[in-house]
Amino acid sequence: MIMSKTRKWGSSLGVVIPKQVVKELKLRENEEVAFEITKKENPLKELFGMGKGKIKESTEEILREARKNTSKYF
Repeated sequence: MIMSKTRKWGSSLGVVIPKQVVKELKLRENEEVAFEITKKENPLKELFGMGKGKIKESTEEILREARKNTSKYF
């Protein structure tokens, strides 16, 4: 995956293809290229939102299980 920021060009937005990619693909001016655009999500939202709706146990049950498993080592 290649990451790039959008930039204002007149009344449009453009994306710059990094030099390394241009070299690897031997791209030239006026060549047609195909690409997929997706908006990058907030990394914190991805991190903290990934468990949403997936944990079915209560916090108390999770803590009880964690204490049970760590008590073996202390």
